[in-house]
Amino acid sequence: MKFSVNQKDLQNSLNYCQGVIEKRSTLPILSNVLVEAKDKKLKITATDLDIVFIQNISNIEILEEGETTTSCSIMYDIVRKFNNEKKINFNLVSENKINLESDKSSFNLNCLKASEFPITEENFKENEFSLNSKKLLKLLNKCKFSVSNDETRHYLSGIFLHLTDSEEKKFLTAVATDSHRMAISKTLVSDDIMFEPIILPKKTIHQLCSLLDDYDGDVKISNLKSKIKFELDDTILMSKLIDGKFPNYFQVIPKDNQKKLEIDLNPFLTSVDRVASVSLDKKDGLRMNLQKNNLNISVNNSNSGDGKETLSVKFDHDLDISFNPRYLIDVASSMDGNKIEFYLKETGSPALIKDPSDFDSIYVIMPMKG
Repeated sequence: MKFSVNQKDLQNSLNYCQGVIEKRSTLPILSNVLVEAKDKKLKITATDLDIVFIQNISNIEILEEGETTTSCSIMYDIVRKFNNEKKINFNLVSENKINLESDKSSFNLNCLKASEFPITEENFKENEFSLNSKKLLKLLNKCKFSVSNDETRHYLSGIFLHLTDSEEKKFLTAVATDSHRMAISKTLVSDDIMFEPIILPKKTIHQLCSLLDDYDGDVKISNLKSKIKFELDDTILMSKLIDGKFPNYFQVIPKDNQKKLEIDLNPFLTSVDRVASVSLDKKDGLRMNLQKNNLNISVNNSNSGDGKETLSVKFDHDLDISFNPRYLIDVASSMDGNKIEFYLKETGSPALIKDPSDFDSIYVIMPMKG
């Protein structure tokens, strides 16, 4: 196998591979990337057995077709230190050795045979439909901060993606909750699509968002009961799904929170962030003391001190309620407009939060003791 490839193209591909590969894998082959030079393309594959990343690089000169596997982290570390836009020449000199050279540099890396690399089926197209990349990225970004870190409830360790109907329209809806907070977002899709409800794992969400950040176009989505595939032009990301039943989230959404609080988003976000700095204890609640058109936020910690700030708001009631400040910051940071709306009921009742500029997303946060 002999080929030449652009440094930047290979670095970008290996960078994504680095996110997929487990750093301390018990199987040596899983620390490697599969490199295949054939059909006028360089195909790079990485897997941890749960996620498979495949990218085809077409800007390549192949002198001799072939395939092998070599350490992803070592090759990435070398490639990223070459000059940008330089050509890197690869030569598989033996079954267990590949040579990389560029300018006056030359490296020989150990290889394992391609036949030892786990084979994955990438050609399934069941229930395939297309979705704009920016719409998919928005769905994930609006919800991913609410994914649970509690591994004992594995069914909450991902984003629940499913179809919903509203006003005779069909939506792809994303939901995430850790039982203390919940984020819901939806995007309009065509009436004819088929999509089985799935729970997308946390690591897959992170890798998919990374790909979508650098991509503008349509994403082809196919799903079976146990796995899902995302196709972005020359890139494929496949993943196993979380096996479990997502809870009925509809019953958690407050239905009769009539006390509306409207706040300018940026002043609220910066004030909460500042006041929360007083406490190093994440269990300390941020108290919101509300009176007519006036909000006092405060944190009090016996070990570190206290802090408070006052904001002008739109509110016609008196209410004392406390929240985890991290949850407030996460929600506010995900919003696109310049206002944030709280719909409140009582001190011990969950808050419904909305972004007036985004009718497709809502948030629910449970209160805590101040």
